[in-house]
Amino acid sequence: MKVGIYGRAFNDSFIPNIQELFNTLELFAWEITIYQPFRSYLAPRLSLANDYPVFNKYEDIVEDVDVLISIGGDGTFLETINIVRSSGIPILGVNTGRLGFLASTYKEDIVDVLYSIKEGKFRLQTRSLINLITEEGLFGKDNFALNELTVHKKDSSSMITIHTYIGDLYLNSYWADGLIIATPTGSTAYSLSCGGPIIVPGAKDYVITPIAPHNLNVRPIIVPDDRTIRLKIEGRGREYLCSLDSRSVTIDSAIELTIKKANFQLNVIQTENQNFLNTIRNKMMWGLDRRN
Repeated sequence: MKVGIYGRAFNDSFIPNIQELFNTLELFAWEITIYQPFRSYLAPRLSLANDYPVFNKYEDIVEDVDVLISIGGDGTFLETINIVRSSGIPILGVNTGRLGFLASTYKEDIVDVLYSIKEGKFRLQTRSLINLITEEGLFGKDNFALNELTVHKKDSSSMITIHTYIGDLYLNSYWADGLIIATPTGSTAYSLSCGGPIIVPGAKDYVITPIAPHNLNVRPIIVPDDRTIRLKIEGRGREYLCSLDSRSVTIDSAIELTIKKANFQLNVIQTENQNFLNTIRNKMMWGLDRRN
């Protein structure tokens, strides 16, 4: 088994658990490669038995890694998508952050989860992504997102108008601070905080969620993910922000955005005890009541 390790800085309280992760991988005699900046961060903090090889980009691991372990929060997990891209390499998220919808393996469970992977007691949950298409080639080859695409006003306090089409059919002109096009995975992220519904992973849908709309009768809408969504923006300013997950660029109002379902999916490792319903129930504290 060949394992890639990607991560960010973490609280010192996690050092024993991350050390245990490496000790377990070495016990299994699995080959390890580490993201170069993360290797530099780990060097003074952990006792690493070997001088592991490093990687920096997709081309370095596409044919040499069987599993990628993301160490950090959900933001770190989202960054790994630019590493694995369409390779199909499964990702295991180890949570050293806060909420952890995607990085759902707790520090106390790291060793047990690794043993489950070794014994084949896990499943791959596929997550759909969205693809942004523009004539200007915004975001280059990284024009995809696991959570959402967001259009947002930039410098002006005035709202913007986002003319939205589903295929060739006109949907609505949103007068708002912005608009979110979220996947089922992204339904528990920015869209949720703006009043959007939770969509179970595997559902073949998007949710279109306005950000602070001026009209109170405007609500999020769910559309099939086999439809193409087109956005045209106008407002008092000429520049707006367009974001794919955590990456943002400034765009001109003349740019038309086309959103489609990406032609590849992401594989997320889940053990027998991990599932989406348990995650949202625990993370969102559903049913938590002092009376119980």
